[in-house]
Amino acid sequence: MEKKITVFGVIGEGFVIGMKNALSLLGAIVLYVLTIWVPYINVGTTIAMCTIPIELAKGNVISPLFIFKGQYRRYIGEFFTLYGMMFMALIPALLFLIVPGIVVALGWSLALYLLLDKGIAPGEAMVKSNKATYGYKWTIFGVSIVVGLAVGLVGGACYLIDETFGIIMNVIISLVVGFGLLGCDAVIYRDLTADEPSVDVLEETVIETNVDEGEKDA
Repeated sequence: MEKKITVFGVIGEGFVIGMKNALSLLGAIVLYVLTIWVPYINVGTTIAMCTIPIELAKGNVISPLFIFKGQYRRYIGEFFTLYGMMFMALIPALLFLIVPGIVVALGWSLALYLLLDKGIAPGEAMVKSNKATYGYKWTIFGVSIVVGLAVGLVGGACYLIDETFGIIMNVIISLVVGFGLLGCDAVIYRDLTADEPSVDVLEETVIETNVDEGEKDA
């Protein structure tokens, strides 16, 4: 069976997606940092920042102002519930010589996206994420390893040339890698959850069903 994702396939497409949205992502980060001190609003903007791979997965070129949309604050309860459940479950997994904790964390890496994009409850999102990543956990881990090694080699080489040059280049590299990894997350999420309908599709289906039932009643 053909694999849904590969390490270099994800990296190649992910960095293209990330760099296409580089200016928008940079703008969103700046706005987020400037408003992180505002109570309540900062929770909504944090959740919005977490949805970036979802929007990138849809092929959207995001607007930096999207982080202020009020729709994200309606997920505050589910957001904290999901992270609370994952945190409590990861503690015992990490006690078993770290590796089981890493595997579990990789298995749940899509849970937040499923919750925010598909409208799935926190517990179910964790289960679906684990199923979606089954057989691909080490591929996902491999993306981070390959990118991390590349960054280390290039960044180290820049420092060897000149310390000031190395500092400047490493700042640029960090931004490029950050945008690229968001794109990689988008590719992984898109390809591993392609069969799951989004919350928008579900809402449209409900509306169409209600309209059809109303027509029958009439």
